[in-house]
Amino acid sequence: MADQRSVTRPAGPAGGGPATDQDTPEPADRHGRDADAGIAHPAGQQEPAGAEPGGWTLSAGGTAAGGGASTPGPDRATLRLALVVGGLVLAVLLGFGLGRANGRPTDRTAATAATAAGDHTHAPGTGAHQHDGTGGDSSGDAATGLSVSSGGYTLVPSGGEFVAGRAGELRFQIRDTQRRPVTRFAVVHDKPMHLVVVRRDLTGFQHLHPTMAADGTWSIPLTLPQPGVWRAYTDFTAVADDGQQTPATLGVDLVAPGEYAPRPLPVPASRAAVDGFTVDYEGTPQVGAAVPLRFTVRDPAGRPAALERYLGAYGHLVALREGDLGYLHVHPGPGPATDTVTFWLTAPGPGSYRMYLDFQVAGVVRTAEFTLTVR
Repeated sequence: MADQRSVTRPAGPAGGGPATDQDTPEPADRHGRDADAGIAHPAGQQEPAGAEPGGWTLSAGGTAAGGGASTPGPDRATLRLALVVGGLVLAVLLGFGLGRANGRPTDRTAATAATAAGDHTHAPGTGAHQHDGTGGDSSGDAATGLSVSSGGYTLVPSGGEFVAGRAGELRFQIRDTQRRPVTRFAVVHDKPMHLVVVRRDLTGFQHLHPTMAADGTWSIPLTLPQPGVWRAYTDFTAVADDGQQTPATLGVDLVAPGEYAPRPLPVPASRAAVDGFTVDYEGTPQVGAAVPLRFTVRDPAGRPAALERYLGAYGHLVALREGDLGYLHVHPGPGPATDTVTFWLTAPGPGSYRMYLDFQVAGVVRTAEFTLTVR
């Protein structure tokens, strides 16, 4: 853009002539800023406002002699050259300032990779963590699995008719906010989908892993051994088109018609027995606080059991709250294969819970069950 400022010689000839309105200098901004040029002068500068070396005054309207005396000015060619050079310097300074104001360019590739890696991708033996939707906030009840929709994803079952004691099939899709079937899932502890099924009186626990078809439909053979209402939980981490990973636990009821006689919850105990193995745990879960629970497994001869990796870890722990069936799924930190495995658990709220510990010895997976009370 051309410089709109004009420069005129001092008013009148050498003997002095009447000055015109165009020769009167305009006042400078009181804060040391040329009102039209937008250039700030250093704070504390003592040079008179609008003064230029040699007694020349620059303004948007014109140039007049300073000090009330007529002073011969430079020729017109010199002035033009000075203005051209000054304009170039000004353009460079403004460009440099705008560049600094905009800051450094963002490395979008690095930012995207950091987001994808930091959300919810786990390698086998990953450190202890909990799938309970707390997001690091322990101020409220963060139990999951209470709804078919959460975090922009919805569990959509198909069929779902079961006969107690007979083999059936469970089929479902996970859909996004646009009702599209999700087909990309992160592999978390060796599987992209963990399915937990339990009757509403917290009996009949099953931990399964369905398979997905190309259209995003998951399926698995399923037997509900007793009549009643059962709860199915899908525990997964969806991967969006932009690579964003969202962990979620969604729940839906399944029905096996027949006479339903709910069983009372067993009394709280820190010891359980399964297939001759004895499992004990130490620790007292608390609401809103991460507390270690240490499980020790002994074989039928009373010796320390040689725990094996199962789905990338030495144990899996699920806890369900009586009443609303609020869901927790925690994993232990990495460690050597011993008879002891430790979980860090944060209870989402008070109540009675049923805990289910999956562990593997000699290639066989077993489940030890415990009742505990969180106050």
